[in-house]
Amino acid sequence: MLKPLVDDDGAPYFAYAAKGELRMQACANCGEVLFPPRPMCPRCQGMEFAWKLMSGRGHVWSFAVPRPPLLPDYAALAPYPVVVVELEEDRRLRLVGNLVAAEDADIDSVDPATIEIGQPVRAVFREIEGLFVAAWTPDE
Repeated sequence: MLKPLVDDDGAPYFAYAAKGELRMQACANCGEVLFPPRPMCPRCQGMEFAWKLMSGRGHVWSFAVPRPPLLPDYAALAPYPVVVVELEEDRRLRLVGNLVAAEDADIDSVDPATIEIGQPVRAVFREIEGLFVAAWTPDE
């Protein structure tokens, strides 16, 4: 699997994910919630941030089902669903991740034919080579 690149701005995101928390960078000056994390607020140019705890709930905004040819580590698992999730707290905040049946399930554990735009989902955290990333599971 491909391990995400962690930079100084995004490091807190991954540290919170390792604790099972979905937190987003929030500008301490204007309150704008940012994703992906960045060194400066695009709204007010502030450079001080807090990390806001999010509910981890959202809805499928879009999805794709990758099929071979793919990178070798992914080809064996294809087809598998990748979703774009719009967070409950702010519809402008969208994250990409796998849709899985359960936290410890394989990335091909959800039948792509069952996915619907608007479907409620919740964040679960999975470890990839020592780094925790958000994935999504149906939230009934």
